[in-house]
Amino acid sequence: LLLLELAAMRYALDLIVSRGYLPHSPPVLVSQAAMEGTGYLPVGADQAYECTREDGWLIGTSEVPITAMHAGEILDGADLPLRYAGYSNCFRREAGTYGKDTRGLYRVHQFVKVEQVVIAPADEQVSRQLHEEILTNAEDVLKGLGLPYRVVALCAGDLGRSAAFTYDIETWMPGRDGWGETHSASRYYDFQARRLNLRFRGEDGKPRNCH
Repeated sequence: LLLLELAAMRYALDLIVSRGYLPHSPPVLVSQAAMEGTGYLPVGADQAYECTREDGWLIGTSEVPITAMHAGEILDGADLPLRYAGYSNCFRREAGTYGKDTRGLYRVHQFVKVEQVVIAPADEQVSRQLHEEILTNAEDVLKGLGLPYRVVALCAGDLGRSAAFTYDIETWMPGRDGWGETHSASRYYDFQARRLNLRFRGEDGKPRNCH
């Protein structure tokens, strides 16, 4: 099982890196500021593991440390978009499920994930194109593995508070005799950038929040 997991993760990582994404292995312990900046706190605290003593949270996605590592920066617009492929352990409490789906392998408290993170200029059309790009990458992983799947566009009521739009990919799971969410792709526009003070400087020299 371990070798199968490692092979699947490496397959996904190699595919994404081959498309210009920089591989990154971020820390799994981050500050509260990083969690708040990316929108996973204070809402969502019941799903995260807090470390005691001073300040520290275990990540539920490498999106948090990868995005937050540019907090407070003004990036050169000519360098955008920045594409990252994060590989990390992730931790989620799955609170509120009352045991539903937490038995077996479907929802577990610690897992390994490959994450796509893109930092882009504040251009809605570019953001939409990049969103479709990361969705295509995720679909191509499943196509390469020969797994049946379907793409679901979430309605507004199911969106996370940070996201402007989200696609979920559900893959057929014979052991469950049904579809189960295996991938998710969201675009945030400037929600996280405003909280992290993450900006870029365009050709006019004026700093603007990234997407």
